[in-house]
Amino acid sequence: WRSNMSKTNEWEASQKIIETLQTQGFEAYVVGGAVRDIVLGKPAADIDIATNALPDEVKTAFPRSIDVGIAHGTIVVLMDECAIEVTTFRTDGKYVDHRRPTHVSFVRSLEEDMKRRDFTMNAMALTRDEQIIDLFGGKEDIQNGIIRTVGDPNHRFAEDALRMLRAIRFSSQLNFQLEEKTSEVITQNASIIQNISVERITNELEKIWLSAFPINSLKDRS
Repeated sequence: WRSNMSKTNEWEASQKIIETLQTQGFEAYVVGGAVRDIVLGKPAADIDIATNALPDEVKTAFPRSIDVGIAHGTIVVLMDECAIEVTTFRTDGKYVDHRRPTHVSFVRSLEEDMKRRDFTMNAMALTRDEQIIDLFGGKEDIQNGIIRTVGDPNHRFAEDALRMLRAIRFSSQLNFQLEEKTSEVITQNASIIQNISVERITNELEKIWLSAFPINSLKDRS
């Protein structure tokens, strides 16, 4: 996969940010969809960084930054004409509306941060020396074309009902199959999608219809 990496301006900016944070004694990694794309051999899009530096520590390290979601630990760092989101490792509090946690708690552990993520393929981290940290088998699931939740799918979908549509959307975009338990729980919990706004549902549906394999979304899940 390293031979397929595309070193965009955003990528180079993200590496400078990680280097700066590491120089100051913090951990920092590229995380989420960008790592998934790299493993898939695609250009890394929407590069995000996760760190054990607290938001105020990130702001101190990077005076050219914007508070876009500081309550949830996210700072946008401006680097070389690029805007990169840097988010503090966190755990989520109780979900009461099937969409957002009531609060978040900042932590110093990458593993604790990865545990809260939706799917194994989105729960990997990449170090500055291009080593993948894969705590939940995301790389293997990508190689096998499987979409699987991190932990119990009942918990993941109860937390955020939109994840059910995201799973189907990823299946349609990547031509992956839903892992059996993940698919079963989507069928069993389909009704909770009504807690999600029409705008967010519409956005996911549009991505499904415009995907390479929209037929995947119509498979019988009963």
